[in-house]
Amino acid sequence: MTTQQIILSLVLATMVFSVALELRLDDFRRVAQTPRAVICGLIPQFILLPVGTWLATLALDLPPNVEAAMILVAACPGGSLSNVITHFGRGNTALSVSVSAVAALMALVLTPFNFSWMVASNPVTASWLRTLSIDASEIWISLLLLLAIPMALGLAFGHRLPLLTARIQKPLANFSLMALLAFIVVGLIKERQLLTLGLLSTLLIVIVHNASGLFFGWATSKAMGVSVRDRRAVMIEGGMQNSGLALGIIAVQFNSDLGMVTIASLWGIWHIVSGLACAYFWRWQDGRARKGEPQHA
Repeated sequence: MTTQQIILSLVLATMVFSVALELRLDDFRRVAQTPRAVICGLIPQFILLPVGTWLATLALDLPPNVEAAMILVAACPGGSLSNVITHFGRGNTALSVSVSAVAALMALVLTPFNFSWMVASNPVTASWLRTLSIDASEIWISLLLLLAIPMALGLAFGHRLPLLTARIQKPLANFSLMALLAFIVVGLIKERQLLTLGLLSTLLIVIVHNASGLFFGWATSKAMGVSVRDRRAVMIEGGMQNSGLALGIIAVQFNSDLGMVTIASLWGIWHIVSGLACAYFWRWQDGRARKGEPQHA
């Protein structure tokens, strides 16, 4: 792991800790009592986005490595960043955390399975078929260090030190937002060689692909009749894939193919932009609602 990755991991763990300060165990108990919402959050990730991506690659005439990268990203679960975005957008953070944890475990089986059948059944990408070897230890370590430990520490801190929590909660939340924006800046600087006019079409593919994940999350939550706060969590979970996991797989098993790296890298930048855009829109909606203005769910 590079120094930059270590720093970003520490920042992400701090963001998860700040989110946990505002959560209580009762929030998770309510989620456990309504497993339908968790299932609702898993459907876009492991069924709708993968199948929708597979159908899109069959219909479009794209280079094999681009289609393979789209399929790989769609097969990956969400990441811890989705919890922070959901919290900032005033969605159900406990639901987001629960979905992320379950999805990370399911990905050990479903990510290789979805990638294999989608690539094999697409004539353009069939030659790119690999038997994906997902490193279980990598997912377990990520789940433990970036989600479970900072979440548990934040919950315990908020429970045992409520006065101190009230003092640091807002400053830490503001820091979290700044750190999130720094993610975008760092990503743009790191991948600046990718952001050329010649790659605008690739960026458009990523934008539409990401938008479809958000749409599938919205459609599933509407169809299953979950609450507005749950709907926000499901949307973000559907539209924020673990592009870091995808990049790791591409590096190890596809020799860092440039086309695949480009798709996954642009995804990693864009899904933060789209996630923040959704969060700001929802906060704006909430502001209008408090003022008594009509809003749309």
